[in-house]
Amino acid sequence: MRGLDGKRVVVTAGGSGIGRAIAQGFADRGGRVAVCDISQDHLDALQAALPGVIAARADVSSETDVDGFFDLVLAELGGIDVLVNNAGVSGPTGGVDSLSLEDWRHCTAVNLDGSFLCCRRAVPVMKAQSSGVIVNIASTAGVLAYPLRAPYAAAKWAVVGLTKTLAMELGGDGIRVNAIAPGSINNDRMAGVIAREAAAKGVSEDEVRQAYVQQSAMRTLIEPEEIADMALFLASDNGRHINGQVIAVDGYAETLVT
Repeated sequence: MRGLDGKRVVVTAGGSGIGRAIAQGFADRGGRVAVCDISQDHLDALQAALPGVIAARADVSSETDVDGFFDLVLAELGGIDVLVNNAGVSGPTGGVDSLSLEDWRHCTAVNLDGSFLCCRRAVPVMKAQSSGVIVNIASTAGVLAYPLRAPYAAAKWAVVGLTKTLAMELGGDGIRVNAIAPGSINNDRMAGVIAREAAAKGVSEDEVRQAYVQQSAMRTLIEPEEIADMALFLASDNGRHINGQVIAVDGYAETLVT
């Protein structure tokens, strides 16, 4: 992948899971990486593994936290070449009539508002440079229906809409905006989703896990590093004319677990 060496890269929720894999991938290719996360333990572990990474605690749903983080990034890096909006939460599991407004708003605040707040800070910097790449981590739930997960699906569909709109707004400024739609990821967060879904349906966790595996044409879960590989490609010179796209990394799924 050409053109990644020296890139100034911001990754939200980069302390673990997909975000950690993305931060690692850019750092391994010579990127100057800044990461935020809500878990100080995850940030400490990341810095122990990658001492050159800038790591700061921030909640992307907080305007104050986002502004503080981006002020730090700009002071340390002097600009932003790549923004990866990875931060997200699974949200509640249950029928729409069982959901609280508080849970709905928390899910949409992190998954959608966080991407907006980070884009709002990064875009003026990228415009001044006449270049930049934004990669939003959406989900297959952003292109398909997802029973019992309405807040998450609604937020991820909105992330797709944000992605396509910004791609049109910013293309003339030399800024590309794309989204990655991961399928079911083989990590601790997915294990939590499976446990909550099993409880909601009154079935075993293994039954739910197998349903997620079977929804993929390739009958597999996806590794975090596979999402990182796509983010690296989209940010590289190899993807210089890819803009406004939602690229699924899911083994091909046409429906989600019901």
